Amino acid sequence: MSSRSVKESSVSPLLGDDDPASATILNAAGRATAVVVCDHGGEAVPAKLDGLGLDPADRARHIAWDIGASATARELAQRLDAPAVLSSYSRLVIDLNRPPDDLTSIREISDGVLVPGNRNLSAEDTAQRVASVFEPYHDAVSAAMERVGERVAAPALISIHSFTPVMKGFERPWHIGVLFGPDARMANSFITALSQNADVCVGANKPYSGYDLYGYTVETHAMPKGYPNILLEIRQDLIDTQHGAETWAAVIADALAPILDDQDLYRPLRPDEAEYAS
Repeated sequence: MSSRSVKESSVSPLLGDDDPASATILNAAGRATAVVVCDHGGEAVPAKLDGLGLDPADRARHIAWDIGASATARELAQRLDAPAVLSSYSRLVIDLNRPPDDLTSIREISDGVLVPGNRNLSAEDTAQRVASVFEPYHDAVSAAMERVGERVAAPALISIHSFTPVMKGFERPWHIGVLFGPDARMANSFITALSQNADVCVGANKPYSGYDLYGYTVETHAMPKGYPNILLEIRQDLIDTQHGAETWAAVIADALAPILDDQDLYRPLRPDEAEYAS
């Protein structure tokens, strides 16, 4: 699989020469009719932000990134021969899956942890993060979708995330959560496929609901144009090793491959049809 990094078109004062690009594109010439994205797979912090004032242990927690998601997305893209766009930066720098004007875009506190580097930001501080991290990532997603859109009328978007095994004392039993809104074309088929595997516990709109606003990326790059989409949440203790990422990427790819082979999928869904898709 080929890979290349993407730097923002104009050098921002936020990122230095030793900082990674906002996004990494994998397998840009992949022949799949879908794009794999990973919004929260990165854990980097620009050097100028001095670790956001956090202890390294906190920057390694789920509050900062989706553990295992990037490795799983890489493996999935390889198995599907799909282009992929992976984030580099921690969601605590700026959340790529939230609108920049959302209150949760740059968090001052996350899961009870204060983030000193996110307090009292000026408009210029926020604009730097948007210009250096947020916009280049989404430009890369748009470009990947456009390339696939040269082959099909409605390219599919596959968004990979991970979730914690325990939340507020509740042990989450699902191995994979499938999030979807009114357009459930991919989700219904995927859930049906995985339900045949007795060893896999699938949650439909678990641990979160896709009927809530569940992600800027899907809501920007797929839903407005009626493109098929699916957001997968994988329990992080299953994919926090390379072996785990490879194992679950294989499970997901086996279920997705026949869905992506169905040419009827690549028709833009009209708004008046969406309610009947779920």
